[in-house]
Amino acid sequence: MRLGILLSGRGSNFLAIADSIQRGRLPGAEIAVVVSNLPDAPGIVAASERGFPAVVVEGRGRKRAEQDAEIVAQLREHRVELVCLAGYMRLLSPGFIDAFPQRIVNIHPSLLPSFPGLDAQKQAFEYGVKVSGCTVHFVDEHLDHGVIILQKAVPVFDTDDAHTLAARILEQEHVAYSEALARVISGKYEARGRHYVLRQA
Repeated sequence: MRLGILLSGRGSNFLAIADSIQRGRLPGAEIAVVVSNLPDAPGIVAASERGFPAVVVEGRGRKRAEQDAEIVAQLREHRVELVCLAGYMRLLSPGFIDAFPQRIVNIHPSLLPSFPGLDAQKQAFEYGVKVSGCTVHFVDEHLDHGVIILQKAVPVFDTDDAHTLAARILEQEHVAYSEALARVISGKYEARGRHYVLRQA
């Protein structure tokens, strides 16, 4: 399955996915293109250095739908079958989501539906939860709302602050994303209502 990676920052989840593919942990997957909305994103530099097709589609001064249409065109040109958001910091337009129905995956640093949106780790820490974690989910038209593929729990220690908690959640993100993609790529799972479960024989 040809993956299209979208990122805005350092791209640590993208690199974790790339490493999983290289080590044979994601059989049947290849990264077709990496797209960033920021030309100076460290992740897009890393993609170029690793030899992946790397494309910048800037959003500054443009309408979101216009930018998204250009990204969709790039993904189609590279024959992308599954879109993976890896720290992509722009909301997708309805047109983008319609172009890849149930084929856009995101990772979020909380146990959804708790703490959607920005600074989820800080939200969780300040709320005083004893368990946090990360969620890999399909993307729909609502923020951090689509069907959950996989979650990883991370305990919150008394010695934690928001930064140490975020660092431990990130470690689990790198594991969870590849595990979730393996489920999607296998074709053995399906969305049944809000549940992502093994297909019935």
